[in-house]
Amino acid sequence: MRGEQLAAAHLERLGFTILERNVRTRHGEIDLIAFDGRTLVFAEVKTRRVAGGRRELPPGQEPLATLRPRQRARLRRLAVAWLSATPPDDDRRSRPTARTIRFDALGVVLDAGEKLLRLDHLEGAW
Repeated sequence: MRGEQLAAAHLERLGFTILERNVRTRHGEIDLIAFDGRTLVFAEVKTRRVAGGRRELPPGQEPLATLRPRQRARLRRLAVAWLSATPPDDDRRSRPTARTIRFDALGVVLDAGEKLLRLDHLEGAW
């Protein structure tokens, strides 16, 4: 949850508006959906916590190191489901017309106290 909050704040600093968080579809959950007026981003957020007083994760445990082709296919299915769903009449604004659709991955590393140690943003991860 904290990792997604930090990832959302990062996207907002880049000029995006967060349209939805933790969107459930029949295929699973989309962590973040953001829009900047041109680009619609479906984002996968991976959060890791550093144990003890360490400042870094052990090798191979970086959040984005776990991204797999299966996740790409899943995120694309989720995006299609979200785009295909008919929004409630009072929520038509949540389906913007975008020139570009992008799939991003954000890796968040937190210390034991939930303080941000590092945030990696891979635009167009898939």
